[in-house]
Amino acid sequence: MAKRDYYEVLDLEKDATSDAIKKSFRSLARRHHPDKNPDDPEAETRFKEVQEAYAVLSDTEQRQRYDMFGHDQPGGGPFGNAGFEGVNISIDDLFGGGFESLFSQVFGGGGGGGRGRGRQRRQQGEDVLARKAVPFEAAFDGSEHDVDVELMAECEECDGRGAESEDGIRTCPTCDGAGRIARTSRVGPFVQETVSDCPTCRGAGRTIQDPCSECRGAGRVEQKKRIRFSVPRGAEDGMRLRMHGQGAAPPAGGSGSGNLYIELIIKDHKWFERSSDDLLMALPLGYPEFVLGTTIEVEHLDGKSLEIVIPAGSRPGDTLTISGRGMHPLRGRGRGDVTVLLKLHVPDKIDSETKNLVKSMRDTLSIPDSGIEEAILDEVRMRRRGR
Repeated sequence: MAKRDYYEVLDLEKDATSDAIKKSFRSLARRHHPDKNPDDPEAETRFKEVQEAYAVLSDTEQRQRYDMFGHDQPGGGPFGNAGFEGVNISIDDLFGGGFESLFSQVFGGGGGGGRGRGRQRRQQGEDVLARKAVPFEAAFDGSEHDVDVELMAECEECDGRGAESEDGIRTCPTCDGAGRIARTSRVGPFVQETVSDCPTCRGAGRTIQDPCSECRGAGRVEQKKRIRFSVPRGAEDGMRLRMHGQGAAPPAGGSGSGNLYIELIIKDHKWFERSSDDLLMALPLGYPEFVLGTTIEVEHLDGKSLEIVIPAGSRPGDTLTISGRGMHPLRGRGRGDVTVLLKLHVPDKIDSETKNLVKSMRDTLSIPDSGIEEAILDEVRMRRRGR
């Protein structure tokens, strides 16, 4: 698919100022950041597209070349044949205002016949996703739970350095510890520059002479961990909790662990169902309770009995609303309602004595054939009045 115009990606005119470019990038990067769109598989692609557009338009020389040639620059695009890989930008970087320095890894100052430019790009640990089933009650009042996860943890044998000793770590001679290699080539009057990971140290900026026997130089090993977390009151099924820095440890020479995302699976309750902040339940009643009315108490999530008053003359299919006894909202105050659906309970089997008793009451309780049509009309009129 053809690449979109960089100005179109950032929603800018071609005469946009550097401040306008920066402002647009901040807004779009926050909107499309993968951390803010965990359920959108296309978010990362859009986020990288925004990064690429900003990386070019925020650099004066690159912008001039782009304005002159577009994507078809002599010698290829500004990112070489490999394309733009993107820079690892966190949400904190976007809100903290320090994102410009991240792009200096690609567009930093200085010249370079093969040496790295800018600061070393230190690898970060990967994010980890775990799923945890919790009781329905946990979503009602919030509670703490544990989840067991297998992730890459810092090697205790070498303290994460990857080498048996500090003396076994050397600065990479190819990139001088930068982890990146800049190559320049001249195409007519233009100078083409590409930056990529150092092939010797694979972007780490260092080499290991005596690898740790436990982790074999990786600086981390697979380990099972038990993480304690809190389910927020009002949590919903499928909600993801972010545990900052609780993900995979970085590889040797890296900096900062990834995040752990815990996806909640809310178990079913024995009689409640949830609709937003409301609770729904079906209440089976016998025919006498419908005719005479009654009061029933059932166990409730808040520890207090739920009192349900059934008026005399109620009908199957009627609903009762008990205000303020539903779920706590995830944000805000108050509680939802409880809606009770009345259902007629018909026993599967009855003994002969009871059956004879029911037969003896048939003339009193049944509708005579001559009154069927009138009964249907009465039912229709009653339901219309209840609308």
